[in-house]
Amino acid sequence: MNESIPSGKIRDFLLTLQKDEITEHEIYAKIAAGTRDHHNRQVLEDIAVQEYEHYLIWKKYTGKDVDPDALRIWYYYSLTRIFGITFAVKLMEGIEKRAQKTYRDIGKVVPEMNEILSREESHEKQLIGLLNEERLRYLGSVVLGLNDALVEFTGSLAGFTFALQNTRIIAMAGLIMGIAASLSMAASEYLSQRSEAGNEVTNPAKASAYTGVAYIFTVILLVLPFLLLENSYSALILTLAAAVVVIFIFTFYISVAKDLSFRQRFIEMATISLGIAAISFAIGMVIRIFLGVSG
Repeated sequence: MNESIPSGKIRDFLLTLQKDEITEHEIYAKIAAGTRDHHNRQVLEDIAVQEYEHYLIWKKYTGKDVDPDALRIWYYYSLTRIFGITFAVKLMEGIEKRAQKTYRDIGKVVPEMNEILSREESHEKQLIGLLNEERLRYLGSVVLGLNDALVEFTGSLAGFTFALQNTRIIAMAGLIMGIAASLSMAASEYLSQRSEAGNEVTNPAKASAYTGVAYIFTVILLVLPFLLLENSYSALILTLAAAVVVIFIFTFYISVAKDLSFRQRFIEMATISLGIAAISFAIGMVIRIFLGVSG
């Protein structure tokens, strides 16, 4: 039997909530169906069931069924394929949590509102905390590779730019140095993980691979402008812009996946990378003048 059905804006608002719940139910169910890990699949299925229970509660007040948002389902499922389950789920729940601030006023009309929101927030937080993704276990290794490549390599390319002033030579020197550094970083990470006795969370070989791949990917991205452009200073500007974009994307990913502050981490990393680049550019200028190199 239906509850007393509100009218006007309240009912429209409840229909929006109802649509959100059935959409999130479908999102979690779809992600779960495509998840191989049994543990993660069970967690996602549990959240999907909870979302459907909430949908039924709002249905009591609206008195009608609503269809899920197909575009939103596709969007978040696509995010899971690219960035992983934890990132997509936490991003979705973060947006929902901000929206919940406006929901509490409806508690005067729907007595269950505040209780549902509190239960949903705590329960989903617990369930999301149970997710166990390999890419997050090795996130520290990826951070190591990216951070080192961004800081060290932007500085090196800036120094090469003024000292050499030839994009092909800069690209060649950068690639040689970058490949050697990526192998060195990968080896160091392997030895570091091996030295941590009793570490059952990460595999040394995988940690090494994540570090090396992250480093070499960053190297290729930063060197690319010097392969495409003839003006070394234009290439350097494009390289620095690419570095800032990488920092922005990866910092956003970490901040969502690990519940960390985005603004502070982004400013810190961008300042360090660009600062090192400026210092290295000045060093390249001094070395060029000191050695009397012209061209």
